[in-house]
Amino acid sequence: MSKMSDDLLLESYFTAKELELCPDFLALLESEIQRRSLKVDL
Repeated sequence: MSKMSDDLLLESYFTAKELELCPDFLALLESEIQRRSLKVDL
């Protein structure tokens, strides 16, 4: 996941949330967003 751009990571997160994908996948994306210190309302 470290090769994803910040924009792609955020887009993936919001799309996954909208599609109600697996909570484990959402948690993985959220942890990467937090690791990168991106400012977003999770």
